[in-house]
Amino acid sequence: MHRLTRLLALFLPLLPLSAAAQEPLRVSAIPDESPTELLRKFEPLGKYLEQAIGRPVKFTPVTDYAATVEGLAAGKLDLVWYGGFTFVQARLRTGTAIPLVQREEDARFHSKFIVPAASKAQKLQDLKGASFAFGSVSSTSGHLMPRYFLLQNGIDPDKDFAKVAYSGAHDVTAKWVEAGKVDAGALNESIWQRLLDEKKIDPSKIRVLWTTPEYHDYNWTVRGDLDPKVVEKLRGAFLALDPANPEHKKILDLQRARKFIPTAPENYTAIEKAARAAGLIKE
Repeated sequence: MHRLTRLLALFLPLLPLSAAAQEPLRVSAIPDESPTELLRKFEPLGKYLEQAIGRPVKFTPVTDYAATVEGLAAGKLDLVWYGGFTFVQARLRTGTAIPLVQREEDARFHSKFIVPAASKAQKLQDLKGASFAFGSVSSTSGHLMPRYFLLQNGIDPDKDFAKVAYSGAHDVTAKWVEAGKVDAGALNESIWQRLLDEKKIDPSKIRVLWTTPEYHDYNWTVRGDLDPKVVEKLRGAFLALDPANPEHKKILDLQRARKFIPTAPENYTAIEKAARAAGLIKE
């Protein structure tokens, strides 16, 4: 009995460390697409990251953008796919959120303003008096930047549109415009292209009215107090994805990326300034 007690005393302190090593990395993403689409996109990436960091990876869908910010701030999420604006909100909320990588495309991202094919609108100013759909209130490419560029072009959405609606997701915005539920809408260029490629919208019924200037958008962000060794393994794993590798290409294609590149907080300074100019950050 005494020998068993001594053995337990030796091994019990090691158990929490072993258990901790197997705690899953908790991952989420802003819900700018349907939950099934987000999970489909993430599954092969999750398996790849598990091999890279040597621990399980668990994807947790959320119902709104704010939940990802609060989850990261509360230490309930470790890694989140953010739009530029939600990253700015997370950085302001936590003070330490670290943007790891972005797709090469995200350094030069755009939003598309779309209208029904039969619309008489030929320029942004023609939309005055129209009904208009943004995506989520917290979306960079579906709300913030379209609102900012509208203001820059002399259009105040709250005064110059007959109605403003929020669809909650880019693909829903496209469907609303296609069906004539609204006269126009804005969504991100990546999802617009996917909808065309997958024939989920009819190009004979809908067209692009205007494309915004470029801006930084999406990134993968980690909480600031995540183990630095894990942070570096994650960054390295993303940067190592090579389109010449067939397995990697599958992951990149689902992420709609050619490759991932490093990013930094200062890349999103312009997003924060745009949010303040548009009245979406007030403190």
